[in-house]
Amino acid sequence: MAQATTQTVSISIPDKSAFSWKNLWIALAIITAFEIAVNVYERTFAFAKGLDYFTPDYQTYWMSILYTELILEPTTLIALCSWLWVTRDRAMENLAPAEELRRYWNLGLYLVVYTTLLYWGASYYTEQDGTWHQTVIRDTDFTPSHIIEFYQSYPIYIIAGVGSMVYAMTRLPAYARAFSVPYAVLVGSPLMIFPNVGLNEFGHTRWFMEELFVAPLHWGFVMFGWGALGILGTWLQACPRVLELIKQVYYGKPATPPAVVLNDPERTTKMELCEI
Repeated sequence: MAQATTQTVSISIPDKSAFSWKNLWIALAIITAFEIAVNVYERTFAFAKGLDYFTPDYQTYWMSILYTELILEPTTLIALCSWLWVTRDRAMENLAPAEELRRYWNLGLYLVVYTTLLYWGASYYTEQDGTWHQTVIRDTDFTPSHIIEFYQSYPIYIIAGVGSMVYAMTRLPAYARAFSVPYAVLVGSPLMIFPNVGLNEFGHTRWFMEELFVAPLHWGFVMFGWGALGILGTWLQACPRVLELIKQVYYGKPATPPAVVLNDPERTTKMELCEI
């Protein structure tokens, strides 16, 4: 009686440096230093120079920041997405397992950076904004709190989220020809907080209302913010393929070729691939 044999695949194991945490720690350190500097600036000049929109100091200390944001942020988003597209992998069907695994690692780090920026924008600065507007009567839509919250922190996390999705679509077979619903929710729902700003400003201009998140005008912020939970579905969708690649790269077990993944990306989400 013939015995069944398990086919193994010989693949060179990548160096540990391919899965380094270094870039993540550098990115988080830069983000932390930047956000602390912004917070110190706010605490120094918000009450001292930011209570009267019609003063020269307001134009110097706050509106100049707004004008800079409106130029730099769209430029950065266009430049990042253009670079990711121009440098995309045009032969993903030949992608080596170790390289695909490394790209998933990079995507994971990218998502950690995105969620960190999302916290600063949609949690910290948003809560701070409610406190500011319960304390100070606004005489303009472009308050010091809004200039930092709406026009700085929101666009920054949007740039990171959209960039991460473009990275996945241009580097990983599973995302190249398929639409990931969890990933779209993860990026698209917090992105929609920014257009909701327009409704918020319209409402506050038309009606006098307290800065409470339970107010109907603010329900959009809460709903779209909860869309960040799409990260759970994103991880669950990616984990089977990552585990399949780990077993192939480190244990020599066969895995679905990238060319097959390109044509049938849904098969990489099957939970049986997670079995040892």
